[in-house]
Amino acid sequence: MKLVIGCDEAAYRLKETMKEYIIQLGHEVKDIGVYNEEPSLYPDTAQKLCACITDGSCERGILLCGTGIGMAITANKIPGIRAAVGHDLFSVERSIKSNHCQVLCMGARVIAPQYAKLLAERWLECDFAGGASAEKVARIMEIEQEYRG
Repeated sequence: MKLVIGCDEAAYRLKETMKEYIIQLGHEVKDIGVYNEEPSLYPDTAQKLCACITDGSCERGILLCGTGIGMAITANKIPGIRAAVGHDLFSVERSIKSNHCQVLCMGARVIAPQYAKLLAERWLECDFAGGASAEKVARIMEIEQEYRG
């Protein structure tokens, strides 16, 4: 699978750890930054990452910041994107199986690197289940269209 990964300065070290691990799992990873621990605007990183998904160059993305919350809020502003904060295995699984989430957001100040790797691996193993969830995801997309004007 081709993934895109991005972060802010608070999660730079976690991003580097995650990138290496995901490559070891056999996935291709596009790193869109940041590339150091200098202050940055996480909304710009989230927007750039989501563009890689909406243009079809990447299938899924992982956004990392202090808590994952700001990245998720920003990513969910991008039409067609479904992003979720995932800090436990059940939520990470359900984000993809039930909600067809393309972007997983995590916080470097909330979870340890080893657990973040476990969560990402589980998320990458999961696929959208469809079934009853497909109707719900379709409705989410309809609501999004209503507000796009």
